[in-house]
Amino acid sequence: MIPGLNESLDFHTQALMLRAEKARVIASNIANADTPGYQARDFDFASALRQATGSGGVGSGIAQDVMGGNASGSTAVAMRYAVPSQTNLDSNTVDMDRERAAFVDNSVKYESTLRFINANVKTTMDAMKSFHQS
Repeated sequence: MIPGLNESLDFHTQALMLRAEKARVIASNIANADTPGYQARDFDFASALRQATGSGGVGSGIAQDVMGGNASGSTAVAMRYAVPSQTNLDSNTVDMDRERAAFVDNSVKYESTLRFINANVKTTMDAMKSFHQS
């Protein structure tokens, strides 16, 4: 039963780790909004999640590779530069409106992933209760 539980939570675990990394990247972009020449960074969440869930056990996939915690030889998520919406005299490509919107979007999705994990655990705990414990 425990291996089945681990497999069901693995997707959400990897998604949560990638959401946390995406929040870190967005925060870094916002922190460097006034740094001349700074190039805003981003990564494709969907492809990173596909890679992460196609790899080994809980916490051993691509999500740790993005954060620099895994040296297992698997392919790391490709960080890319954000395409600027307008030119800037100091060559900084951070668009604060885009970063704020991305931060809010990522925060909502992070929270929903936590709710999915909590609901999955609650359902499993309820299934393990006896009829007389309800």
